[in-house]
Amino acid sequence: MLAGMTIILKSVLALEDIQRVREELSALTWVSGKRTAGAAARGVKQNLQADGSDPKAQALERFVVDALRRHPLFEFAARPARLTRLLFSRYEPGMTYGAHTDDALMGPNDDKLRTDLAFTLFLEDPSTYEGGALVIDSALGEQEIKLEAGDAIVYPAGSIHYVAPVTSGARLAAVGWIESFVPDAGQREILFDLSVTRDRLAAAGAARDELLRLDKSISNLLRMWAR
Repeated sequence: MLAGMTIILKSVLALEDIQRVREELSALTWVSGKRTAGAAARGVKQNLQADGSDPKAQALERFVVDALRRHPLFEFAARPARLTRLLFSRYEPGMTYGAHTDDALMGPNDDKLRTDLAFTLFLEDPSTYEGGALVIDSALGEQEIKLEAGDAIVYPAGSIHYVAPVTSGARLAAVGWIESFVPDAGQREILFDLSVTRDRLAAAGAARDELLRLDKSISNLLRMWAR
C-alpha cells in the first residue's frame, strides 16, 4: 500500500460538455486497450480505447485536459508539471482491468514522464451500468470509487488498483497520468492543506496581511520542494 491522498474533483465537465464528449467518442474507432498496457498489466487488461491516432480524438483530449486544468482543486492536488496523453476507455459487459500498478515511467523513450499521480474522469451516469468501480488499495483497505459523470478522482499512480468487472451497460471514462513538480506525496499533502485553507480564509474575509503570510509560506515551500 502506498501513502498518498485521493482527491475527488467535482464537476470537471459540465452537463453540456459531457454530452459533447460522449457524442464525439461515439464517432471514433475503438481498439483493444492492451495496446497501451505495460508488460505486467497487459495480461489483466480487458477493455476498449478510442484510437488515439485520430485527430478528432486528439482534439477531444485537449478539450478534456483544458477542463481538468481549470478545476480549482486540480493545481492544489497535483502541482502538475506534465501530463501524459489522455486515454478514453470503454468497458462493456464482461470487461475488467485486473489488479495492477501503473508503470513508473511513461511516454516515448526520448521523453519519459514520471507517473506520480493517476486520474480517472467518469463520463457515464453510474445508474446506466453495473459494476465497473475503480478499486484502490489504501492504508484503510480497498476504496471503491464510482463517481457521477463529469467528476474525477486523482490518486497515487503507484497504488495497487483495478477496475471491477462491468456486468451490464457500459463504463466510459478518460484516464491519464501526472508528473508533479513536487514528487513527495507528503509534501504535496501539506501544500494542498495550506492552499485550501488559504482560499477558505480568503472567502471568509481574512485580513490581507494574514493571507500574505500564508502565500509566502506556500511559495517558499514550493521553492524548497519543487523538482
